[in-house]
Amino acid sequence: MAKSANLYARIEPEIKEQAEKILSTLGIPASNAINMFYKQIILQRGLPFEVKIPDTTPIDISMLKTDELHKELEKGYADMKAGHTKDAKTVFADIRKDHGL
Repeated sequence: MAKSANLYARIEPEIKEQAEKILSTLGIPASNAINMFYKQIILQRGLPFEVKIPDTTPIDISMLKTDELHKELEKGYADMKAGHTKDAKTVFADIRKDHGL
């Protein structure tokens, strides 16, 4: 039998619950996910993802007042008219890249 070591960590309950729900859907026990994470740290010789402060913060439209929402929509419409557009395939690729998906 392989030896094992215990790991004790404090984590926000909501974060733990959300992550474990996803892991359960994937059929991966939390201990296996943590072991995989540690193995990736070893393989990458650091964190297996980029840690940085985003250049921009996405706008949460649910928090905008009506006039603010209209202003944002007008900006988008002006960009579209000016030809500042991307095809859906590029947009989704950018989202996956930006969010590590």
